[in-house]
Amino acid sequence: MPLPLVWLDGRLLPLAEARISPLDRGFLFGDAVYEVLPVYGGRAYRLDAHLERLERSLHEIRMEPVLDRSGWLAALGALVHGNGGGDLLLYVQVTRGVEPERNQVPTPGTRATVLAFVMPMPFISAAMIERGAAAVTAPDTRWARCDIKATSLLANVLLRWQAADAGATEAILVRDGWLTEGSTSSVHVGQSGRVLTPPQTHLILPGTTRGALFDIADREGIASERRPVSLAELRGADEIMVASAGRGIRAVTTLDGAPVGSGRPGPLFRRLHAGFLATREEFSTELPA
Repeated sequence: MPLPLVWLDGRLLPLAEARISPLDRGFLFGDAVYEVLPVYGGRAYRLDAHLERLERSLHEIRMEPVLDRSGWLAALGALVHGNGGGDLLLYVQVTRGVEPERNQVPTPGTRATVLAFVMPMPFISAAMIERGAAAVTAPDTRWARCDIKATSLLANVLLRWQAADAGATEAILVRDGWLTEGSTSSVHVGQSGRVLTPPQTHLILPGTTRGALFDIADREGIASERRPVSLAELRGADEIMVASAGRGIRAVTTLDGAPVGSGRPGPLFRRLHAGFLATREEFSTELPA
């Protein structure tokens, strides 16, 4: 659950005292974007990539940036250190703000609402890493602008719920016979020593941990290719991996109840996961106290 202090519209205050109007467009329309980034030992992981993606999402919904990099550093540093630092998952949300009436077309000049909070980093045990995750396939029923990290996530919620009902931790999404991504992650296929990942399109979020996986693959000398991946290739993969801000890189060892490859995390995953752990500090930015 969130830690006691949140950052709301320029102030650090107790979560119990934070108030947002019921007329906020984020509440009424999902007219908002967000970011989630890991913090390791008080250092924000791939901070610039996350801030760039936030600005891109704002641009795509026709909003101006709300803070510059130094402003974000000050705000996020106050939030992280105010809550004691350590390993945290940091959530930032920007809505179009509060208007006097419910109207689909925004009123020019409305002041954005900016909220940020932190929660303890999800614990991934060594046993969970060794066992791998279960996933199911599902039709990609989301909207056609998945490249925007918008808060309107009902389709993702229902897909992730569908996976949970099947005893799985992720739904791997397929549209017209082609892999897109997971309900909460990017998806990567290991085949013949190569990592295959669907190319970036408007149907796929430009994931920052996805980008980290590419960087780590280059360092490890692992060939990677961004190209369309068919459902048949997904089902016949030697390995499947998912990547996300909160859970890093994980192996998928069963898909729709059938083993993936040997049914154990494979050599590509082991090299990429080790590289991810080894480079976390290097890829992180110190947040000011």
